[in-house]
Amino acid sequence: MLCLRDIQRRFDRAAPSFDSSDFVHEVTREGLATRLEPLLLQPTSILDLGSATGTTGRLLRKRFKRAHIVSLDLSRAMLKQGQRQKSWFSRASFVQGDANHLPFADISFDMVVANQLLPWAPTPQPVLEEVARVLVPGGVFAFATLGPDSLQEIAQAWAGVDSGIHVNRFADMHDLGDGLVRAGLSDPVLDVDRLAVCYESADKLFADLTRAGARNALAERARGLAGRRSFAAMTAALADSQGKITLELELVYGHCWGAGPKNDPENYRIDANQIPRRR
Repeated sequence: MLCLRDIQRRFDRAAPSFDSSDFVHEVTREGLATRLEPLLLQPTSILDLGSATGTTGRLLRKRFKRAHIVSLDLSRAMLKQGQRQKSWFSRASFVQGDANHLPFADISFDMVVANQLLPWAPTPQPVLEEVARVLVPGGVFAFATLGPDSLQEIAQAWAGVDSGIHVNRFADMHDLGDGLVRAGLSDPVLDVDRLAVCYESADKLFADLTRAGARNALAERARGLAGRRSFAAMTAALADSQGKITLELELVYGHCWGAGPKNDPENYRIDANQIPRRR
């Protein structure tokens, strides 16, 4: 289970260096924009969920110039970075909050976008249900996340050293699709892309992960520092004969449509005017 408090601290520390180090966020941001292009949309309210420094929101603003974009993130430091880059004339708001408990009324947004938020959700389902709640009927939810094949090189390298958990567990594409439907969202469309990343050394890899706030944030992770011998054994297993490290990421993209908040199964509401009269 991911620890939200730990995630918040990590991203607070990573905020100043985040944009220069998190290339995955940049790649999937462009991938999301490309996948939104064929959709005929004119949203007036957009929620950038897990906004980080607001780069996704700024990209969306170029296309949807009249939209009010609300950036929500767990990290206050990330939001401050976004506020510093806000244009005086843009319609933008910044809200600190938890995606599992959105501080917005039902059917508040025409569009919700989540670029690499779901990998940091303890479980995706509460987030998906909150998205379904705040999204207007016919509105669109678009997201990019990581699939379970991501960073397996690191997981396998550590597996030869100890039995600890060092890589987050990412949801399978099919499980995500099922979760979207269970949340009350409709017609999900998902696709997968692959990204291979090469590092000159383990030092550069882990420096990038630290600057992007992507170090291990699992609540059940080992609490002591890994010994130098264990870490050296892991990096030796990870690197090729020239000391270089290649990692593969499974990038999952999806979009679906809002159907309005789900009815509470224990509290149905019936419009009396819709009950036909007996003749």
